[in-house]
Amino acid sequence: MKYLMMASICLLAAVGFFAAPLLAKQAASSTKVAPLLTKDLAGVAGKEATMLTVEYAPGAVSSKHRHNANTFVYVLEGSIVMAVEGGKEVTLTPGQTFYESPSDIHSVSRNASATKPAKFLVFLVKDKDAPITVPVK
Repeated sequence: MKYLMMASICLLAAVGFFAAPLLAKQAASSTKVAPLLTKDLAGVAGKEATMLTVEYAPGAVSSKHRHNANTFVYVLEGSIVMAVEGGKEVTLTPGQTFYESPSDIHSVSRNASATKPAKFLVFLVKDKDAPITVPVK
């Protein structure tokens, strides 16, 4: 009996050890980011604008982060749930928009559907060569 219990614990540990990288890869593949354009802003020294699209697979969730940019979101397909820290969650559908200031922490960003994908356009005004996303713990 003791042997069976130890064998079971070892098997679960091994499965967890090998499954963790696969689950992380699956989570990463549930979001696709496609850069569209980055341009220096004429007359605004040290600033650039970046446009990209983000596609969330059904049930996809983004971890807490910030952009250190003026960030404008426009929903193209599906529906997404967004919130900044201290604000209320909003569910957005095609044609609706969302804004984040450079000081906001993006606390909620997820696909509102567990069965349908979502796609949105993001336009950022940020410091030249600054990262688009910065993780927040």
